[in-house]
Amino acid sequence: MNIKTTTITFTGVGIALNIVLAVLAKSFKIPFLFLDTVGTILVGAVLGPIFGGLTGLITNIITAMVNNPVELPFAIVNMAIGVVVGLISRKFGFTLKVAVPTGILLAILAPMIGTPIAVYLFGGLAGGSLDILTGWLVKSGQKIFTATFIPRIISNLIDKIGSCVVVSIIISRIPGSLLRKIKGE
Repeated sequence: MNIKTTTITFTGVGIALNIVLAVLAKSFKIPFLFLDTVGTILVGAVLGPIFGGLTGLITNIITAMVNNPVELPFAIVNMAIGVVVGLISRKFGFTLKVAVPTGILLAILAPMIGTPIAVYLFGGLAGGSLDILTGWLVKSGQKIFTATFIPRIISNLIDKIGSCVVVSIIISRIPGSLLRKIKGE
């Protein structure tokens, strides 16, 4: 496999985007918007499932080391997002028409993977803003899995659809010659 410097650089940009946008979303306390997978989605859409998955994995390794170790087990969620987007993009491209249903799929997939992690490793509470709603749902009589899943799917509908739409717009603005260079073509 001949990996070009531009491909590696673009993957690094994706990792940086994940980290920077997540910090900004958290700093501005934007409800239900995390933006922590925009880079993963971008790299997956442009470079395919392998680099998309690697972008998600490396992002969570870095954030677990410098920010919060709780983020490490959720690397599998970020990896799955990159792989799924990469596969979809290979088959259909990543236009706005593809981005919206992909965002809906990711909004379901991410909580399906992340909820069992949160429940079994952390009792449903992973130290984020969604814990308030999770706690309220538990107190209202919901089982822990349901109480953990519902806030995640609600927030992911907003976050993943929005992230996919942003990525489709970014890709549409990148000149074709630059995209081919990034892909190593």
